[in-house]
Amino acid sequence: MGDARFGSATFEGDARFGSATFEGDARFGSATFEGQAWFRPATFEGDARFGSATFEGRARFRLATFGAGAWFERATFQSDAVFGWATFGGQARFGSATFGAGAWFERATFQSDAVFGLATFGGLAWFESATFERGAWFGSVTFEDDAWFESATFDGDAVFGSVTFEGDARFESATFVTAGSFGPLVCAGRIVLSGAAFGSPVTLSFAARRLECRRTRWSATAEIRLRYATVDFAHAVFEYPLTIAAEPDPFVLTNGSGMPDTALASAPGPDVRLASLRGVDAAHLVLADVDLSDCLFTGTVHLDQLRLEGACTFDTAPSSVHWLRWPPVRFTERRVLAEEHHWRASQPGAVRGWNVAVLGAGRAGPLQLAPVYRALRKALEDGKHEPGAADFYYGEMEMRRHADDIPRGERGLLTGYWALSGYGLRASRALAWLGAAMLLTIVLLMAFGLAQDTPKQTATGPVPAGGGKVTFEIDKDDPRNPTGDRFTGERFEKALNVTLNSVVFRSSGQDLTTAGTYIEMTSRLTEPVLLGLAVLAVRNRVKR
Repeated sequence: MGDARFGSATFEGDARFGSATFEGDARFGSATFEGQAWFRPATFEGDARFGSATFEGRARFRLATFGAGAWFERATFQSDAVFGWATFGGQARFGSATFGAGAWFERATFQSDAVFGLATFGGLAWFESATFERGAWFGSVTFEDDAWFESATFDGDAVFGSVTFEGDARFESATFVTAGSFGPLVCAGRIVLSGAAFGSPVTLSFAARRLECRRTRWSATAEIRLRYATVDFAHAVFEYPLTIAAEPDPFVLTNGSGMPDTALASAPGPDVRLASLRGVDAAHLVLADVDLSDCLFTGTVHLDQLRLEGACTFDTAPSSVHWLRWPPVRFTERRVLAEEHHWRASQPGAVRGWNVAVLGAGRAGPLQLAPVYRALRKALEDGKHEPGAADFYYGEMEMRRHADDIPRGERGLLTGYWALSGYGLRASRALAWLGAAMLLTIVLLMAFGLAQDTPKQTATGPVPAGGGKVTFEIDKDDPRNPTGDRFTGERFEKALNVTLNSVVFRSSGQDLTTAGTYIEMTSRLTEPVLLGLAVLAVRNRVKR
């Protein structure tokens, strides 16, 4: 068959061209197919021109072979468009086409460029296992339903700039061989890249509610810039630097205009949240301005080499005081991992304010969380963020204190360290204990430690009758225990002087009873330690 010209033709019933071979050009431009259009499994050896054609019934091109160009620009498919297993040897041009129902391109092969720019997919867009051997151009396309690119292969550029997905965009197990950029695009649902593989340096720019990158493989450097998204990065594999960053402003398109994200108008805000890093080797990972309040860290490798840039935030401990229980509980505000929230909420008698684990979060206890806190502390210390690292040190010590395998003696030591100064990080606690110790010392000195009167000195010795050298022995009376009114202003002043000198490890020189001597010794041992803990806590909070 030579050129087949059906331009502007109207096919009132089914148009059956099954198994037909068009050796020349097949021209169906502006044709109208009121019934079903059967081109299965037709062969087009020349150009297949269906530009501006209207398919009111189902368009069946399953297993069709397009040896040259396939032109469907501005075509309208009011029912399903079936191109499954089709082979496009030349350019496949679907620019500005309208797919009113499902568009089925499963296992289709595009040997040249596939151009879908400005097309509209009103139903399900199904490109499962499709192969794009050259460029895949989906610029400014609108997907009104879910788009499936599962197991698709993109050997060339994958251009999805200014694309809008009103449903989910699923790219599970897809392969991007040389794609240099992906996006910017907007997705009102989920973008699923789980199991996908990226073979070259790539930049991803997404505004979406959720991004799933479980077991994704990155074979080169990558930058993921996001808005609104909650990211699941569990078990992702990458050997080169990879950055996940929040984009505060709308993405800028190549023409300089901002990309509208009205599809996400109901979203709470453009903040980016990380849900999981479990199973990830974080040695080359950089997080910038990411909310880590709900992130699961247990099982992450080389977490101490994680780089946190910008305003990366964590959840905090409930800071209210719970008096209606015994003993009363008060948690000081600090950065807390989501797994500690889950663990504390699962304990018997847990106080309100700790978040319960969601389904699939797993269970991690103090034994698993202590090394996680330790690694994050080192990561922040390496980043010169000492105050932030102090919170993770506090969390590490808390997990050590609550761990099941800790010896009783070590647990008691850690409990005392926590009670006295919050592991050397709570200056107010150490100062409160110091004030209590000083007050107790003053009371004990006034009651038992200060002598009743200042002992008098007596000089005795014989005087030679003929004159000469006189030798005297000077004795001092032993201090007498106090009697009568012991709590006077004078005795308070003396006790205060002794106590203040004890704080700085000095002797006051006051005359003390035997009990007072031991009280002063105890004071000189404990109070400088409490003062040192308070100074240490202040330093840990203000140093850089």
